[in-house]
Parts: sequence; structure tokens; C-alpha cells
Amino acid sequence: MALLRQDSLVTGQLLRLLLLHTAWEVGSGQVRYSLPEESKQGAFVARLAQDLGLEVSELVSRMFRMVSKGRGDYFEVNLQSGVLFVKSPVDREEVCGQSPLCAIDLEVIVDKPLRIFHVEVEIQDINDNAPVFPVNGLNIFIAESRLPGSRFPLEGASDADIGTNSLLIYTLSPNEHFTLDLQTKNDQTTSADMVLKKPLDREETSVHNLLLTATDGGKPEHTGSVQLLITVLDANDNAPEFNKPVYEIKLLENTANGVLVMTLNATDLDEGTNKDISYYFISHLPPDGRDLFSINSNTGEIRVKGEIDFEVYNVYEIRVEAKDKGNPPLAGHCKILIDVLDVNDNVPELAVTSLSLPVPEDAPPGTVVALISVSDRDSGDNGKVTCSIPPDLPFQLVSTFKNYHSLVLAEAVDRERVSEYKILVTARDEGAPSLSASSSILVPIADVNDNAPAFPQPVYTVFVKENNRPGAHLLSVSASDPDVRENAFVSYSVVERSVGEQQPVSSYISVHSESGHIYGLQPFDYEELQVLQFQVSARDAGFPSLCGNVTVQLFVLDENDNAPAVSPPGSGRGSPGPELVPLSAGAGHVVGKIRAVDADSGYNAWLRYEVQEAGTAGPFRVGVYSGEISTTRALEEADGPSQRLVILVKDHGEPALSATATVSLSLVESPQAVKWDSRQRVGSEGPLVDMNVSLTIAICSVSGLFVLVIVVYVGLRCHRGPEVMCGPGKATVVCSSEVGSWSYSQRQSRNLCVGEVSAKNDLMVFSPNFPHSSENWEEKQQELTPNAAGQVSLWK
Repeated sequence: MALLRQDSLVTGQLLRLLLLHTAWEVGSGQVRYSLPEESKQGAFVARLAQDLGLEVSELVSRMFRMVSKGRGDYFEVNLQSGVLFVKSPVDREEVCGQSPLCAIDLEVIVDKPLRIFHVEVEIQDINDNAPVFPVNGLNIFIAESRLPGSRFPLEGASDADIGTNSLLIYTLSPNEHFTLDLQTKNDQTTSADMVLKKPLDREETSVHNLLLTATDGGKPEHTGSVQLLITVLDANDNAPEFNKPVYEIKLLENTANGVLVMTLNATDLDEGTNKDISYYFISHLPPDGRDLFSINSNTGEIRVKGEIDFEVYNVYEIRVEAKDKGNPPLAGHCKILIDVLDVNDNVPELAVTSLSLPVPEDAPPGTVVALISVSDRDSGDNGKVTCSIPPDLPFQLVSTFKNYHSLVLAEAVDRERVSEYKILVTARDEGAPSLSASSSILVPIADVNDNAPAFPQPVYTVFVKENNRPGAHLLSVSASDPDVRENAFVSYSVVERSVGEQQPVSSYISVHSESGHIYGLQPFDYEELQVLQFQVSARDAGFPSLCGNVTVQLFVLDENDNAPAVSPPGSGRGSPGPELVPLSAGAGHVVGKIRAVDADSGYNAWLRYEVQEAGTAGPFRVGVYSGEISTTRALEEADGPSQRLVILVKDHGEPALSATATVSLSLVESPQAVKWDSRQRVGSEGPLVDMNVSLTIAICSVSGLFVLVIVVYVGLRCHRGPEVMCGPGKATVVCSSEVGSWSYSQRQSRNLCVGEVSAKNDLMVFSPNFPHSSENWEEKQQELTPNAAGQVSLWK
């Protein structure tokens, strides 16, 4: 039985230890230290880690950190040893003033798991301040008629220290007439009166110089002194007297200016002017209370003239002097103690310490975001504060210790939906009426690379005129990424592939990696390349990076950059001399044909023929679109033995380009082949080939038989035979865009054969760049109709 009872006792002790350990892990502890003020930098305070039960080796890994609440950064912890030491000396008077208890609150925070410890370091006062009198010298006037035992209040000294260090003892320099009477309360000297112990004789000594010394109770002690200049006066021997030496008044803080506090009344047994009394303030404790109250020197009314604040001072001590108008004047004195009552006039104060900002968008619920402390300078219920945040936010407040709260993540967040949260923290006290204060916490959500760059459209289409300037900007592509920073920094590149004869796309265009501007690296030639299709890739800088692609279709538009090219005269016939025209040729007789081609397409390749100087054409004309040279009337001998025509071949481009061909014609009675000037030029005229007069005379003397042969030959030339469509010529690519220019069509040249004459390029067929069946092509061929000159043109 005894063994069983002992086992139960051991089990109970273990259970209590387990519960105590669990409570320590869940809750927050508080440790208190004390430290003399003005301790040097680096002074040892305590082994904080050991006292808090933390392993020194885990301080760094558990992100050990310490936060000082509101009163400066005076302490620091060595993470290698866990020792709390002084970072900068603490002046208790500067930090806490006259407060009897001076403590600095520290918060120690560790993670994994999160624990918060509250450390209080009490700053102990040392005697580092000497007593100080408000003035360096004090003039006192005493009538010689004053009796021994008369009291003369002296303005006391003040000491910034507290406790025994501020306990003052007053001493007066040795003399035979005066002594000091020290008034004490709660074992502390509150005031000192100088007492006359021997009657004064002005005729013997009119002025007494004394030294009043104040000594504090510190070790070592400090002293302060004031020079007393006592002037002995004659005559008026009754001083004013108050009905009581001390008046106690209660006054609410924030009392308005001008409010009457009290009215003093002193009496004087003298008569006449020696009985007229004036009132004056002679000292204030604390000294700055002098600016908060005023006294009417004639009536003795004391009124408020400044802002009374309970949180600054809750007790004021005022000493008043009532002085008569005798010669010399005499004075009586009293003390006024004013107790200030607290009202709820201070709103709560919030202090926010950020811990984990920004919050990653993939952070789990329960993540600590910030630590919030609230306080109120009022007292009682006026200083009790509750804290709250608005609902419908993915955050919540968790109370940790006293007026400390942790702001934690309550649910998952998405930066692309809400990039940051502005949380309004409200602190409200329990005063009547209640006061509240708010503070906004901006919680940014950190981005995670979970979105790939995306283009606003799947395909970009751009039209570029050929002969573009190398390096010219063609178009810009832009991809957007809803992420931010490096996750949204998009770089562009071209997806490499081969074009044409194994030419890489990068030899034609380049993409600026940052702006997405696409530039042409070389001039495009429509006659070589009409369509360039490639892909641009947009990749962000996240890790891992994500990318998206877009297709770009670049259409090259034709420009009028090729002048018409005139075929060499007599090409295909080999005629070496000038063109011989029989005089018997009638109107409409075809003499020859100008053959010209243009490497451009569309209107840029549509040619027009005309005589450069219409006045020199004589009986000849040239077909506007066929290029055939024919007679306008029957030839006559008056037309001369020879003619020279300068034929201008011009396209329909903007601006138009042209070429010229010079044709020399000799009028003879016998027909010959036409010879063409083998020179052509753009925008200029070639030299004329003059007819050889002697050759003309020789030809004119040919026999009649030869003339008959020529006539038969001319008859055959004038006969219109059946028209025959020859095989297709070389195909040339043209453009016919949606905006009215020619883009992506084909120009098909057909040779039109008329009778026995060599084939002429009279037919130009323009067709769009899309597939068509042979049946459609046959239907289009049926639409061909010859004109009056035997020329046919088909436009599709």
C-alpha cells in the first residue's frame, strides 16, 4: 500500500511538471531585471537566454530578436552568448523624469515555434544630479521691529533624482540672528523657513549676507546653494497674515483658461497704507507651473491661464506672498496645493512592429504578420484599451500579453487578386465617453511566379514597303504578365527558323529584348520575298521562368523601284539597219513594236507608251498600252526620206519611272525590216540614227520586179490573221492589299501572236494570290476580247 501511494505521488508530480511545461510553451513569460542608470556601454545586465530557458545555440536559427517599446534602443543581446548588455547609457531622468518607478519594457521574440517573452529592466536612480535653486541670489527685506521667532519662507531647491538621492537637507551659514526650520513630510524635507532668533538692529547691521545650502541624501552627496541678501528695514512692524498656512484645491484637468481656482484673503493689523496688501507668486513646484496660473495682485484671485494636463503633472505646489504697502513693506506667506483630477482626454496609442512583410502569396494561414502594442496615458478605466480590426479580411488579431496583439494570416491570399491590404487597427478605451484611435497597416503581398507572359492577340500582321531602311522600326509586340518585379520582367526573342534558301529569320529581323520593338535588319525586296512569318517568344525572369509565343506575319508591299526595261530593238528578228517603211503603207499600218517590261507589280508595272515629242511624230503614232508603232494616214513623199521617233515608256507608279527608245524610220518604195536603236535610257533621249541618203537613192532605183515583190510583201503585212494565244511568259509577283495598293497577286504575261508577225506581249493578266481551279481559269480566259488594234488585256 505504501509503495502504491508513493507511485501515485510521483505520478502527480510528473503530471504537474508536464502541465507547467505546456503552459510555458503556449503562454508568454516575463522576466524582470534592475540596472543602475548611466551604466556604461557593454555593461552586463543578465544571461537573458538562460533565464528564458532558451538554448544559446538556437538563437540564430530561431530568429531571436528583441524589440524595445517606445523608450529608445538602450539594450542589445549577444546572439553568441545570450547575454543582455547595455547598448547605450540610460539617463533615468531623461527617460522617466520624476516617476518613482522607471522601467524599460522589452519584447523577446523567437520563431519555430513563435514565442514572445516580456522583459522589464528597472532603471535604478544614482545620485548624478545636484540640488538646484531657481535663482542665484535672493533679496529679503526684514523690518527691525520683527520679533524673534518670525519666520521667512525660503524658496527651496529641486533635485532631478528620486528617493534618497532627492532628499534635501538645508543648512544656513553660521550667524547670530537667523536659523533654519525644516518642515518634513514622510521623512522628506518639503520646505525651509528662516527663523529670526535674535532681534535685528538696523543701526548696527543693515545688511546680512547669508548662504543657504541644500544637500541631497545620495552617496556621494551633492550640494547647491543660493546667496541670501537680507536688508533690515525700519517702521512697519506688522506683516499680512493668511487665515491658514496651507490651502488644498482639487481641479479637473483641461480646465478652461480664465476659470477661477480660488480667492486668497490676507489681513494686516496695521493701518493706512501699511494695511493695503498686494499678492504675488513667489515659487512653483514644478517650476513650469508658473505659466499655468495667474494671480490678481489686488484681489488675490487665482485663475487658470494655461493647459492643465494630468498626464504631465497631477500635483502643483504654489507659494503666495501677501505684501503690504508700508515703508518698508511687510509680507505674509501661504502655500496652495492643487490636486489635478484625471479626465478621459487621451486617445489610445498604437505601436506596430512589422515582423514578416511582405507576406508571400503562398504563405500558410497562421503566419505572423505584425506585433501590435496599445497603451493609454489616462488612468483607471480611462486607460483600459481593447483592440480590433475590420471583418472580411484574411487576417485576425490574437491577444498575446496584456496590451499586446499579434496580427496573423487567417486564410490564403492571392496577389493577382489583391496585391496589398490596408488594415485599419482600432484601439478603444473604456472611458466615458469612450475615445478611440486607428492606425493603418499596409500589408503587401509578395509575388510568386505563377503566371506566364501573354500577348493580347494570337497573331500580329504588319505591312512593310520594300526598300525599307536597315534598322527601321517595323512594329512592336507587347506581352503582359500579372506578376511583379522579376516575375513580370519580360524579355523578347525571335524563335529561330529558316526562310527561303536556308536563310535564318534573324538575318531579316531583330527583336529588342526589353521593349519588344521589331526592326528590319536589311531592306526587303518584294521581288524576292513577299511574306515573312515568324514567332516571337516572351519569357519572364522568374524562377522557374515561364514563356508565351505569338505569330507575326510580315507582308512586303511593292514600291515603284524598277524603271521599265526596253528590249533591244529588233530583238528576235536580227534586223541590223534602220526601219524601212514603204511609201505605199496606208493608215493603220503597223511598222513595229516597242517591247518593255517592269520588274515591279500592279500599277507600278503597268506601262504606258507615248511619243516623247508629239509634234515630231509626223504620220506615226504609238499604241498607249500595246507599244505598237503604226501609221495614222497614208504616207507621202512630202513626209521626207526618214523619220526619227523617241518613244517614252512610263509606268504608273508614284513617282512614275520611265525609259526611252529611239526608232529610226526610212520611207522607201520597198518594204524592209525595222531596225531599232539598241540604246535605251531612263528619263533621257538617245541619239538619232539618220537615214543614209545614198542608200535611199539606191533603193529607189531597184527594178520593178523588186518593187512588185515589196508590194506583195506589204499586202501580206497588212492582212490581219487569226489571233493565237501563246504560252505564258515569266510570272512576276505583284501586291494587292486591302487598302487599295497591289499586294499578293501574280502578274501573268501572255504573248499574243497576230498573223505571221512575231509574238507581242500585248496581254497582261493580274490575278489575286489565292488558289483557283483550272475551270475558273478557263472562265476568265473566255472574258478576253480584242480591241480595235488587235490587243487584249485581262484584269482580275
